[in-house]
Amino acid sequence: MTLPTVPMSVAPDETSPPPPAGPPPRLLDLGLRVAGGLVAVVAGVVTGVVELLLATLRVAGQLVGVSVLLAVGANIALGWFAHRAVGRRWSVALPAVPWFALMAVAAVRTAEGDLLLAGNNWVGLVMIVAGAMTFAVVGFRQILAPSPHSPG
Repeated sequence: MTLPTVPMSVAPDETSPPPPAGPPPRLLDLGLRVAGGLVAVVAGVVTGVVELLLATLRVAGQLVGVSVLLAVGANIALGWFAHRAVGRRWSVALPAVPWFALMAVAAVRTAEGDLLLAGNNWVGLVMIVAGAMTFAVVGFRQILAPSPHSPG
């Protein structure tokens, strides 16, 4: 004895087609890139200020070079973030320019005689050199990297 069968479809009925998968709209993409660039600029200023504050850190009366390590690590991260957020090879300049400007201003004596980075502070001097070299190497690597759209 066989039971009567009812014709049945295995695919569900679709009332509307799914939205096409593709790149985000151009205006949204541009807005996100601009926002990422602004975050990179602000982060360059913030890390520069933190590094300047840590340049005078002493333990048992001796200067500690933690700001040098922070400068190298933060500048690598900032260069990477700026490149990923903005999507252009020159974007490493976004955090680098305010960082350099902040270091230059910190090395100039004010009218009152205040100075953030003294010439006898080896940590501050090494921090400036190491941070500048880090931005230079990150930028150099980004410029020489092959384009993601190029064959090969």
